[in-house]
Amino acid sequence: MGLTIGVDIGGTKVLGGVVDTAGDVLVETRRDTPAQDPGEVADRIVDVIKELTAGHEIAAVGIGAAGWVDETRSIVQFAPNLAWRNEPLREKIQAAVGLPVVVENDGNAAAWAEFRFGAAHDADDSMVLYTVGTGIGGGIIFGGRLLRGAHGVAGELGHSMMVPGGHPCGCGRHGCLEQYASGKALVRFARADATARPEAAEQLLALAGGKPEAIDGPAITQAARLGDPVAMGAFEQIGRWIGVAFADIVQTLDPQVIVVGGGVIEAGDLLLKPARASYEEQLAQRGRLPVAEVRPALMGNRAGVAGAADLART
Repeated sequence: MGLTIGVDIGGTKVLGGVVDTAGDVLVETRRDTPAQDPGEVADRIVDVIKELTAGHEIAAVGIGAAGWVDETRSIVQFAPNLAWRNEPLREKIQAAVGLPVVVENDGNAAAWAEFRFGAAHDADDSMVLYTVGTGIGGGIIFGGRLLRGAHGVAGELGHSMMVPGGHPCGCGRHGCLEQYASGKALVRFARADATARPEAAEQLLALAGGKPEAIDGPAITQAARLGDPVAMGAFEQIGRWIGVAFADIVQTLDPQVIVVGGGVIEAGDLLLKPARASYEEQLAQRGRLPVAEVRPALMGNRAGVAGAADLART
């Protein structure tokens, strides 16, 4: 199969691209997401696809959707940031564009892209992707295949429990990894520490106009690079928790590679160094047994497009 289209749909954007068999995005286009109107979202997706098919011969379309997709890869059962509830997305888009369509969870699509073309391209069997952004998503490849589960909703890695009875999570549980290792957690940790120890957060507070409540992710990253103790401590906290999650997934699945993506990975070793240290500490008793290498993602914000497009070929 030749060229395919991948469409990555989030709460703010519909990003589409024409993708070749090597995972290269040849051309792309985007629209804003009208998040509260399912019909309008479908129209935007169709607009993107029609624009991209105008100049290329396309064999199929893959859609990466931020939500729970059923086992048939056709219905978005629920999307936390979009008004999709049991939305028959494949049927709608297929009828409008006249091409075969596959719908997949966006984290799964990104995981597939990193496995096929990115940081885990040399793994022949298995990998796990954690996307660390505002929340935490991910995807699992096992036996060279995307692990979707019996009902299509496997790989919700941000909602494994870290702290019983801990912080409430948007999924309805308490103490999920997302509440301790995400971009939201990073900001929460930094704001609390800057309030308690303003003398230690001089650089961070300067970037936030002196107001702890104005501290955000970019300010924390910038301050941490300048050596601000509170900003660095916030990264150490989320790194420690995500390292615990890495150890848990290794004990469960023993993958070849763990890949870390999402917006927070732009901080590089500020996150990865404490995460790897925690991971190694948690697995110290495994001695000389091999464990998965932790790598930063390589596909960036095109992972969802490239992965969805490639899944349309399978």
